[in-house]
Amino acid sequence: MSLRERVKAHVASLVPYEPGKPIAELERELGITGAVKLASNENALGPSPRALSALQQGLSEIHRYPDGSCFALRAKLAARLGVKTDQLVFGCGSDEILELLVKAFLNSGDEVVHAWPAFAMYPIVAQGMGGRSRAVPLTPDFVHDLPALQAAITPRTRLVFICNPNNPTGTSVGAAAFDDFVSALPEDVLLVVDEAYFEYARRPDFPDALAWLKRRPGTLVLRTFSKIYGLAGLRIGYGVGDFELIGYLERARHPFNVGSLAQIAALAALDDEEHVRASRRSVAAGVTYLERELSELSFRLWPTDANFLLMETGAGSYDFLLREGVIVRSLKGFGLPDHVRLTIGTSEENERVVKALRRWRETRS
Repeated sequence: MSLRERVKAHVASLVPYEPGKPIAELERELGITGAVKLASNENALGPSPRALSALQQGLSEIHRYPDGSCFALRAKLAARLGVKTDQLVFGCGSDEILELLVKAFLNSGDEVVHAWPAFAMYPIVAQGMGGRSRAVPLTPDFVHDLPALQAAITPRTRLVFICNPNNPTGTSVGAAAFDDFVSALPEDVLLVVDEAYFEYARRPDFPDALAWLKRRPGTLVLRTFSKIYGLAGLRIGYGVGDFELIGYLERARHPFNVGSLAQIAALAALDDEEHVRASRRSVAAGVTYLERELSELSFRLWPTDANFLLMETGAGSYDFLLREGVIVRSLKGFGLPDHVRLTIGTSEENERVVKALRRWRETRS
């Protein structure tokens, strides 16, 4: 019997997650140098300087296994968030916590409800466990359609994912709409609020998802050190929830799933408030600049509460930008072939994008 005959059907039919193209790969393919990557929503300012310093000091201990409980990081983060230490679970990126959720709570044939387009891992982790993904289209303004999400819930629904701010659109839902939605959710459905970009949110009425933990135990809030803290290469994220829910996720996770250097860097980054403020200022300035310049070029953009912009630039723009040495995120796989997602870069990188898109516009005029 061949492997094809033995592999689980729901795994064989999975479409793997496609990450942004690395700079080295593009330069090798096109024989160019000096390419810029604005495809994966990384922090243009780089990692926290405090984290870098702490990493240097921790290198001599990497022959030791990491602290499996993330004790020091757990204590500091719990104090920062105003929760108990047993309300936190850590993962190799918040992606791993998605895997823990479906591993613990999803049986074959069960359903996961989420918006679409949204984070591509939601349907992947559901299908990987033999579950069914019920994708609910965003509104015409590319915002979560909360009433439609509510209507999509069936007796087989086990988890509902809300990505706020949403990836890849950058849009968000406000507190009133969010609270109404959560209040109406069935108690036996787990609510997972993915807040990977919440530190960048600018709207004054951004929801306080953590406040729901006491009112609704079946709630998990996901956050990460990959984005504003600039630690994407170390892969560390966390979930905040009721102690019973966290206990089941702890049972499902592998030992030593978060490396020593990731813990050291995250612990130091939590104290680097200036880096966080500088990152917010950089993104806000970049958004203002790009919105002004690209609107003048008649590209359609959507309001963002993240560190990236959704743009309608036309079919072929992604490949054109690659040839210009600018890597953005194609949204063809999300059903948006005329759109790209652009990470906010440094001022020089943002200016380069504008110049490249100006040339793209000229080729179409």
